[in-house]
Amino acid sequence: MSQEKTNYFDLVYQVVREIPKGRVTSYGTIANYLGLKSGARMVGYAMNAAHTMPDVPAQRVVNRQGILTGKHHFETPTKMQELLEAEGVRVENDKVIDFEKIFWDPEKELGF
Repeated sequence: MSQEKTNYFDLVYQVVREIPKGRVTSYGTIANYLGLKSGARMVGYAMNAAHTMPDVPAQRVVNRQGILTGKHHFETPTKMQELLEAEGVRVENDKVIDFEKIFWDPEKELGF
Protein backbone atom coordinates (compact mmCIF):
# COMPACT_ATOMS: atom_id res chain seq x y z
CA MET A 1 0.00 0.00 0.00
CA SER A 2 1.33 3.41 -0.86
CA GLN A 3 2.17 6.00 1.77
CA GLU A 4 -0.51 8.29 0.30
CA LYS A 5 -3.23 5.67 0.84
CA THR A 6 -2.02 4.94 4.35
CA ASN A 7 -2.12 8.63 5.24
CA TYR A 8 -5.56 9.05 3.66
CA PHE A 9 -6.86 6.04 5.58
CA ASP A 10 -5.46 7.53 8.80
CA LEU A 11 -7.31 10.80 8.09
CA VAL A 12 -10.53 8.86 7.48
CA TYR A 13 -10.07 6.96 10.75
CA GLN A 14 -9.52 10.22 12.65
CA VAL A 15 -12.88 11.51 11.40
CA VAL A 16 -14.71 8.23 12.04
CA ARG A 17 -13.43 8.12 15.62
CA GLU A 18 -15.23 11.45 16.20
CA ILE A 19 -18.69 10.14 15.22
CA PRO A 20 -20.68 9.93 18.46
CA LYS A 21 -22.48 6.77 19.51
CA GLY A 22 -26.00 6.71 18.14
CA ARG A 23 -25.09 8.80 15.07
CA VAL A 24 -24.10 7.88 11.51
CA THR A 25 -22.51 9.56 8.53
CA SER A 26 -21.84 8.63 4.92
CA TYR A 27 -18.76 7.72 2.93
CA GLY A 28 -19.22 10.75 0.67
CA THR A 29 -19.63 13.16 3.57
CA ILE A 30 -16.31 12.06 5.03
CA ALA A 31 -14.67 12.33 1.59
CA ASN A 32 -16.05 15.86 1.14
CA TYR A 33 -14.82 16.87 4.58
CA LEU A 34 -11.34 15.61 3.69
CA GLY A 35 -11.39 17.49 0.39
CA LEU A 36 -11.95 14.58 -1.99
CA LYS A 37 -15.40 15.16 -3.49
CA SER A 38 -15.27 11.94 -5.49
CA GLY A 39 -13.48 9.99 -2.76
CA ALA A 40 -16.41 8.07 -1.29
CA ARG A 41 -14.97 4.85 -2.72
CA MET A 42 -11.64 5.52 -0.98
CA VAL A 43 -13.47 6.05 2.31
CA GLY A 44 -15.18 2.72 1.67
CA TYR A 45 -11.79 1.06 1.15
CA ALA A 46 -10.60 2.58 4.41
CA MET A 47 -13.68 1.28 6.23
CA ASN A 48 -13.18 -2.20 4.76
CA ALA A 49 -9.66 -2.17 6.18
CA ALA A 50 -10.84 -0.86 9.58
CA HIS A 51 -12.87 -3.82 10.75
CA THR A 52 -9.90 -5.29 12.58
CA MET A 53 -9.33 -1.97 14.36
CA PRO A 54 -11.53 -1.87 17.47
CA ASP A 55 -11.00 1.87 17.95
CA VAL A 56 -12.57 2.74 14.56
CA PRO A 57 -16.39 2.50 14.73
CA ALA A 58 -16.84 1.53 11.07
CA GLN A 59 -20.48 0.58 11.70
CA ARG A 60 -21.32 4.30 11.90
CA VAL A 61 -20.47 4.88 8.22
CA VAL A 62 -23.23 4.03 5.74
CA ASN A 63 -24.09 5.04 2.20
CA ARG A 64 -25.79 8.35 1.34
CA GLN A 65 -29.25 6.78 1.71
CA GLY A 66 -28.54 5.23 5.09
CA ILE A 67 -28.08 1.71 3.76
CA LEU A 68 -25.62 -0.64 5.46
CA THR A 69 -23.60 -1.30 2.32
CA GLY A 70 -20.49 -2.26 4.32
CA LYS A 71 -22.18 -5.02 6.31
CA HIS A 72 -20.47 -7.83 4.39
CA HIS A 73 -17.07 -6.68 5.62
CA PHE A 74 -17.93 -7.40 9.27
CA GLU A 75 -17.44 -10.78 10.98
CA THR A 76 -21.05 -11.73 10.16
CA PRO A 77 -23.61 -10.14 7.80
CA THR A 78 -25.65 -8.96 10.82
CA LYS A 79 -22.79 -7.60 12.96
CA MET A 80 -22.95 -4.03 11.58
CA GLN A 81 -26.65 -3.80 12.39
CA GLU A 82 -26.12 -5.35 15.83
CA LEU A 83 -23.42 -2.79 16.67
CA LEU A 84 -25.62 0.11 15.52
CA GLU A 85 -28.64 -1.17 17.42
CA ALA A 86 -26.51 -1.52 20.58
CA GLU A 87 -25.90 2.24 20.24
CA GLY A 88 -29.61 3.00 19.88
CA VAL A 89 -29.70 3.29 16.08
CA ARG A 90 -32.78 1.68 14.58
CA VAL A 91 -32.24 -0.37 11.42
CA GLU A 92 -34.84 -2.09 9.25
CA ASN A 93 -34.14 -3.98 6.03
CA ASP A 94 -30.47 -2.91 6.16
CA LYS A 95 -31.43 0.78 6.29
CA VAL A 96 -31.02 3.29 9.13
CA ILE A 97 -34.38 4.59 10.37
CA ASP A 98 -34.51 8.38 10.89
CA PHE A 99 -31.28 8.69 8.90
CA GLU A 100 -31.60 12.46 8.43
CA LYS A 101 -32.34 12.98 12.12
CA ILE A 102 -29.24 11.14 13.41
CA PHE A 103 -26.94 12.09 10.53
CA TRP A 104 -23.59 13.48 11.67
CA ASP A 105 -21.81 15.97 9.40
CA PRO A 106 -18.15 16.55 10.29
CA GLU A 107 -18.16 20.00 8.63
CA LYS A 108 -20.86 21.15 11.06
CA GLU A 109 -19.61 19.20 14.08
CA LEU A 110 -15.84 19.53 13.71
CA GLY A 111 -15.43 22.56 11.46
CA PHE A 112 -12.30 22.81 9.37
